[in-house]
Amino acid sequence: MSFWHSRSPRIMAVYAGLLSLALLFLAASFGAPLFDRLSSLVFDEYQRFKPRPPADAPILVVDIDEAAIDEIGQWPWPRSQLAILVDRLGELGAAVIAFDIAFSEPDRTSLRQTLSDLRSAGAEIRFPDGVPELDNDAIFTRILERNSTVTGLALTGEIISDLPEPKAGFAYGGRDPKDILPAYRGGLVNLEPFDEAATGLGFFSFPPEVDGVVRKIPLIASANGKLYPSLGIEALRVAQQASNFIVTSTGASGEAEAGAPAIISVRIGAFDAPTDGTGRLWLYYSGNAAANTISASALLSESIDRSSLEHRIAGHIVLIGTSALGLRDLVVTPLGAGVPGVTVHAELIDQILSGTFLQRPDYMPGLEYFVAVVVTILLIAFVRPGQPFVSAIMALALLACIFAVSWYFFVVRQVLVDPLLPALATVLVFIAVTIAQYLSSEREKRFIRNAFGRYLAPAMVNRLSDDPKSLKLGGEMRELTLLFCDIRGFTSLSEELDPEGLTRLLNDFLTPMTDELLKSGATIDKYMGDAIMAFWNAPLSVPDHRQSAMKAALAMMRRLHALNAEKGIQIKIGIGLNTGPCCVGNLGSSQRFNYSAIGDAVNVAARIEGVTKKYGLPVLLEDSVLENGAGDIEDDVVLEVDSVRVVGREEPLVLHTVFDRKELNGSSCAELVDAQSVFLANYRSGNFEAAAAQAKSLKDKAPALLGELYQTYLNRLEILAKAPLENWDGVHQFDEK
Repeated sequence: MSFWHSRSPRIMAVYAGLLSLALLFLAASFGAPLFDRLSSLVFDEYQRFKPRPPADAPILVVDIDEAAIDEIGQWPWPRSQLAILVDRLGELGAAVIAFDIAFSEPDRTSLRQTLSDLRSAGAEIRFPDGVPELDNDAIFTRILERNSTVTGLALTGEIISDLPEPKAGFAYGGRDPKDILPAYRGGLVNLEPFDEAATGLGFFSFPPEVDGVVRKIPLIASANGKLYPSLGIEALRVAQQASNFIVTSTGASGEAEAGAPAIISVRIGAFDAPTDGTGRLWLYYSGNAAANTISASALLSESIDRSSLEHRIAGHIVLIGTSALGLRDLVVTPLGAGVPGVTVHAELIDQILSGTFLQRPDYMPGLEYFVAVVVTILLIAFVRPGQPFVSAIMALALLACIFAVSWYFFVVRQVLVDPLLPALATVLVFIAVTIAQYLSSEREKRFIRNAFGRYLAPAMVNRLSDDPKSLKLGGEMRELTLLFCDIRGFTSLSEELDPEGLTRLLNDFLTPMTDELLKSGATIDKYMGDAIMAFWNAPLSVPDHRQSAMKAALAMMRRLHALNAEKGIQIKIGIGLNTGPCCVGNLGSSQRFNYSAIGDAVNVAARIEGVTKKYGLPVLLEDSVLENGAGDIEDDVVLEVDSVRVVGREEPLVLHTVFDRKELNGSSCAELVDAQSVFLANYRSGNFEAAAAQAKSLKDKAPALLGELYQTYLNRLEILAKAPLENWDGVHQFDEK
């Protein structure tokens, strides 16, 4: 590959596209948190545009809101009040009552504590019917035990503490979940009697994302060598009266383990919930899972309307939590900020019951990288310089397709396909390829103008620079018609002139010759003193290159006659033409090169130019130039001259000459061609006597410019008549160049 071609717009586009893609991949690897954050924002928007249809599951949220705080008093409330709340929910038929609250300290408002303080101060207090139950914690414990309840705890890795025993059992298939899950060392727990009295125990803590948005919630957690369920699935288990959870991990029957061990799903009674590798479920918010919400004050009121509340509570999973601002249990979700944390647990239960889950398979990142590569290849292949509108439309279409496919998978299949990486690849690669192609195209045009401006016509240089792909530099095989032109007797002429005069003469000669060549679409290969080498059909294709070369040779002769008449000089030239396959391109070294042609056809054209002086003809062309009807030129005569062997070549060459029909001086072109054919037939058959007679007749009748040709034949025939050659084949052998 040549120096220039390796830097063509297409190659530069490939380099730019691949480089920008590689940089994007590096950025995605080293800036993974940022890319994950951006991807999460895209998925958040998807949820805003298309929330999950709510399952209308039997879930009730009892909210300790601002109204309840105003009516009951500041938090924490006496546990006796909470006992009333739980008891009334149980009486109204709640399937399970779960607390999104931790009760980690004894109730300071308990009457037992007040009584103890009074007695310590010396007071004597008696009860006529015996001492009633004055310990609020004991009352609360008794109520928890009497109803189907779930207490909650907050797990943390920051403190070390003992944790209560889980209420549910865990069965698992495949790898042990404790070997997979991150391990917690402790947490914020309830008073021991509360957890012992409750039917279930679950953790309500869920680590938010870096940006504080709750997108995933762990279904199970490992702490102090034990497995704990989240509050939501524990409430769902207790409501179904199931005894344990079933965890499926990699390595289980039908579950391959191609990489790191991972958790695949958790079964809660009759329901399955798919998870990511660390046991987290990607929440698909409906925004309406906690529509059935009631203020705690409504249940603690003395005038409670049981009939109106029973249908909202009976058979429901009841979650007790807080939305009051001062209690700091507000979180951010994809659907909004300031959302009570208890509603996240409600969304989790509703989503599991609906059977609608967001999934992001492990192979998805690899697939997204693959799509980015495909996008890059498409852009490199189809983005074209000089077509910014079409290229931009294509890039926009790719972007639209990427987001449409991602949206389709989200809406129809609930599969999270991240459009970010392919979309960024589309934008970055499009910009890089466009800029690279523009810069490379401009550089290519400058190169072409500089490289060809001195030996191509300006119109052809413009065509070449506008359509560089028509040029294949660095060497290619093409059929060319080649021309060599040389001044006869230049050595003697140069001896008569001083250097300045010789320079002027050469300039006066070469300028009109070059003009005619460029007009005909020729490429000037080189100037060699008084000689010119040119060719047609490269670098741009010239369909009629043979005919163009013949016309150019005749035009050069006409310009030469005009130059001789103008300057009062007698310059004679020889022009040799040949057509054949050549290797053409930038040839030379990396320091200096030239657009040129090499090959046997070039050598033959040079030999033919040298032969012109043997026949006294200004133009000779080989038979190959006349192929494809090139010899049918109006107002011009093409005449076969001879068959010859030149030095260094065994295969004979059939030579012709071409001249202006005006040179006939009233003679018939057809008669001349026919007479020449008869002469050559006798000559080649060895009938030298008849050939000599015909040559003498032709010399007398033919145009003056052919006189030296027939005299050459007469001299040759005289020698052949005296000393005939053995094995005569009608081909004349030249022994010198």
